[in-house]
Amino acid sequence: MSPHFPQPLAIGKIPVLVESSKAIPLVHMSVATRRGAAADPPGGEGLTRLTARLMRRTAGGMPLTEIERHLDRLGISLGADISYSNVSMAAVVLKRSSEQCVSMLADALGKPGLSDEEFSRLKRETLAEIVDGQDNDRGLASRALRRSLFANHPYGRSVGGTLSTIKSLQPEQARSLYKTLVRRDDLLIGISGDIEESEALKLAERLVESVAPSTTGADDTQEPTPSEGRKLMFVNKPDRSQTQIYVGLQGSHPKDEDHLDLHVANTVFGGMFSSRLMQQVRVKRGWSYGAYSSLPLDRHRQAFTIWTFPKSEDAAACLKLELEMLDELVTKGVTEKELRSAKNMLTRSYAFLVDTAAKRLGLCMDEIMYDLPSGYYASYPKRISATKLEDVNAALKRRLNPANLVVAVVGTNDRVLEAVQQVMPDAQTEIIPFDTEDL
Repeated sequence: MSPHFPQPLAIGKIPVLVESSKAIPLVHMSVATRRGAAADPPGGEGLTRLTARLMRRTAGGMPLTEIERHLDRLGISLGADISYSNVSMAAVVLKRSSEQCVSMLADALGKPGLSDEEFSRLKRETLAEIVDGQDNDRGLASRALRRSLFANHPYGRSVGGTLSTIKSLQPEQARSLYKTLVRRDDLLIGISGDIEESEALKLAERLVESVAPSTTGADDTQEPTPSEGRKLMFVNKPDRSQTQIYVGLQGSHPKDEDHLDLHVANTVFGGMFSSRLMQQVRVKRGWSYGAYSSLPLDRHRQAFTIWTFPKSEDAAACLKLELEMLDELVTKGVTEKELRSAKNMLTRSYAFLVDTAAKRLGLCMDEIMYDLPSGYYASYPKRISATKLEDVNAALKRRLNPANLVVAVVGTNDRVLEAVQQVMPDAQTEIIPFDTEDL
């Protein structure tokens, strides 16, 4: 039986999605904006994330200690999530405390204090988080990849900011950004769980009653342009016995007619345990515990990436194999047997994407946030089953160009760099210290 997906309701121009379920006495509430970290000003990376966290920590102008005490007493989980395309605030609460939960969420959304004191505290914490993040080699590689692959585009900036940009931010910037970030006509509300539709609509009205009307235009972020040629971003970190390797190319957009074809091809290549990458890199050679490829979905065209983490002595050979496999994928395509396996996996695992009210609601919110066709996820299994081998292989040739890619490696210079450069003799190389203030 096909799962039920909620149909959009509305409060004025604000879409509201409601998905009721009596399975457990919990209510999930989410409110999202249509603007995200892509709107950070150049040199102000991290401002949107800091502002959203500041809203949550100064809800209703209350001190943070009072907010946390109130949340703990009611058993409310309240958080802010930031991506390039949107900012969302979400709460989970027992049904009996849903009224109080809406009050807290409404205060964070419509009446935050945005105090200088809390801004300074949050700024110090953010700087400490970035320094701690220098121990996360995968995160370093990912940021280095994006910086080059999406150069001169907001997707190349760090959502969380860098040491240099966070140090420069001031409270007035957060208060100014708040006025353009939270705009009534740009909001989307989702409520799921142990709640009736009529009750949810009343809560949604309360949620936005303090939000100011829209005064400025919509997100004007442009589509990223493809990177040209091959580039090697080498993040030099002393005493590393292991490397982190990302290979990135410009991918596709969910509105592209062949996006789902490329999604299936990605599943064959690196999206399941029986994928080509996993079998060749991990199972056959034991170079990396995992080997994956990814094709994420966003409002604008994102990256197609390959991720492995071999030992330093295996890094060059592993990268060479990955690039050869990528070339073979594009030139020769996938086989009929591989296509059947990927289609079976994707259609059968679909049940785990829609098995709770909160998950179904989240997918429907994504449809609206990313301007996808209505019913995009409801029709997903049928469209996956309908993919054809010739279309999948045509999409690979059309969308992926191995001549234009970026490789980001985190490793120790004198152990890895020369061997990796020999694998990519035609690549432009940039060496980045792992502790630079700009990564």
